Amino acid sequence: MTGKMHADEVMIEASLVARLLADQFPHWANLPLAPVPSAGTDNALFRLGAELAVRLPRIHWAAGQVEKEMRWLPRLAPHLPLAIPQPLALGEPGHGYPWRWGVYRWLEGETANPERVADPRQAALDLAEFVAAIQRIDPTGAPAGRGVPLAERDAAVRTAIVALRDTYDADGLTAAWETSLHTRPWPGPPVWHHGDLQGGNLLARRGRLAAVIDFGCMGVGDPACDVMAAWLYLSADTRQAFRDVLQVDDDTWARGKGWALSMGLMALPYYRTTNPVLAGIGRRAIDEVLADS
Repeated sequence: MTGKMHADEVMIEASLVARLLADQFPHWANLPLAPVPSAGTDNALFRLGAELAVRLPRIHWAAGQVEKEMRWLPRLAPHLPLAIPQPLALGEPGHGYPWRWGVYRWLEGETANPERVADPRQAALDLAEFVAAIQRIDPTGAPAGRGVPLAERDAAVRTAIVALRDTYDADGLTAAWETSLHTRPWPGPPVWHHGDLQGGNLLARRGRLAAVIDFGCMGVGDPACDVMAAWLYLSADTRQAFRDVLQVDDDTWARGKGWALSMGLMALPYYRTTNPVLAGIGRRAIDEVLADS
């Protein structure tokens, strides 16, 4: 998306990015620069030459994401079975732009829409192996991630249910949400998670999942936060293969479903008119959870 999605976001034009590069990284300033069409909501993305990308937060709540990626992605990458972004340089505020921003190695691939994945079951297995691998990484010193207790999302979810009462049966949504909300909390230590494993953050090459991008929500917490990919991205006939690899217990599986429902409920009304791709992902998540309840 190239339009405005948030009332208080910073509009980022290629001319601004060019000035920032010229001041701070003049060795890259003469490379071709072009915006990358994206359904991402937190950051603006520009391709720089053939091999680089520039990523700039567009909203205040994303202001620390680039710095977090700069620190942690190089530590995570050697342990993961899929490619992830490679940070190269951290830029500073300037020319009226208020936050730090980053230059990364460009990752080849296309958004992993279903029509670009040759074998959906293999995609489920590959995604599960990624989740299992990131969960095994030592969490010492890691930042808190998105994986908070579901109860912390309760008020926002119920507000979203009200906003969607003309589209969905509010009682059915409430019942599905409360089923997940009333499960046993994660009893173990916090584990690493990506935090936003939906189709827009997965890349495919030659028909197979090849990379995971956008780690702005990464950190440690409840592993159910990544289990939600079973409803955010996977289909009903591949979900069990994903679960079998991860060996997910019943409570974590139910919390993962709650995570997917909460993501869908929050995304759909917020982005319905400004980001139809993300709104569609939200709608699909809601429908998949309701069909599986």
